[in-house]
Amino acid sequence: AGFDKYYQIARCFRDEDLRADRQPEFTQLDVEMSFANQEMVYREIEGVFNHVFRVTEVELPTQWPRMTYAEAMRRYGSDKPDLRFGMELIDLSDELRDTDFAPFRTALDANGEVKCIVVKGRADYSRKQLDELQEFAKRYGAGALAWIKSGDEMTSSLLKALGDEKITQLAEKAGAERGDAVLIVGGRRSVVAASLGALRLEVAKIERLIPTGIFKPLLVIDFPLFEYNDAAHHYDAAHHPFTAPMDEDLENFKQAVESGDRSLLGGIRAKAYDAVVNGIEVAGGSIRIHQKDVQALNFKALGMTPEKARERFGFFLDALEYGTPPHGGFAAGIERTLMALLGNDNIRDLIAFPKTASAQDLMMDSPGEVDGDQLDELGIHTTSSDV
Repeated sequence: AGFDKYYQIARCFRDEDLRADRQPEFTQLDVEMSFANQEMVYREIEGVFNHVFRVTEVELPTQWPRMTYAEAMRRYGSDKPDLRFGMELIDLSDELRDTDFAPFRTALDANGEVKCIVVKGRADYSRKQLDELQEFAKRYGAGALAWIKSGDEMTSSLLKALGDEKITQLAEKAGAERGDAVLIVGGRRSVVAASLGALRLEVAKIERLIPTGIFKPLLVIDFPLFEYNDAAHHYDAAHHPFTAPMDEDLENFKQAVESGDRSLLGGIRAKAYDAVVNGIEVAGGSIRIHQKDVQALNFKALGMTPEKARERFGFFLDALEYGTPPHGGFAAGIERTLMALLGNDNIRDLIAFPKTASAQDLMMDSPGEVDGDQLDELGIHTTSSDV
């Protein structure tokens, strides 16, 4: 229609598991831009959110801090880090390369890692409290939670396995001071990040380390283009199959697909990004592929034969031959933005008629039965007698 960009407020429906920040139905501000690159979209994100927050008398920086996905996962164990407090993850892997302690040795030999967080002033954790924290970490895949307490004397669940000297070395590497507790997890990199990242937030809430009334925005950039599916043993699109790879990674991407070496796919970065405020993902988006050959490569990387890609997306591949411009955008969650502004940690509180896990609205008793006349009016035919 000749517009170079558009804004629309849209209702969204997602078939996702229910969480504190997810609902099967929600509202978003969708922004799409033609002839756009990442920098243009970043400026648009900053402008939109800075205006919204300014209306509520909250000033955000004109240019938001940026952090790559890799750095966010390394330092915080999360792709939406809450920057209002510290307690960053500390890598202990190098200090344990020579260990014979089986859980750590197995993890490191399999290219895993051992990391920790330091809880200031909590060397007085009781065994019951440490067991509760361990059970919490196990919910995110951790096999166990090891600990070091730097009190009047150094004590640790690893003392018998590692000895005094190594325990002291680990405490020093962690930067633990007298009175601190060190919480340690070893395993696959994804498990260590998930469990320690979640534990970091849980401990911060328990210890009341998160200040109120301040807002820490962040742009998380350079997400991976693919993520490995452990259950199916193949790579899936991390965002969606139309996300463009980073220009610097394009040759490696072509080599990975054309050579059939799928292991190289894990290192390909995407032109994908998220906007985060106080640990809440308030928006996300990407630059899309606009070249037919790159889109065909992406389909092939995902295991589609040329015939299958043509069958499912032939119309789209054909459209890319007609001079599709570089394009991209982002979608901002209205309810999640309110969560960040109000300091609320449950999206149900910000939706007039929240849905259950099965997408039912208990207030309106919907979805309900539909009669034949309504179906006929909409041109819908069903073979189910239950409708």
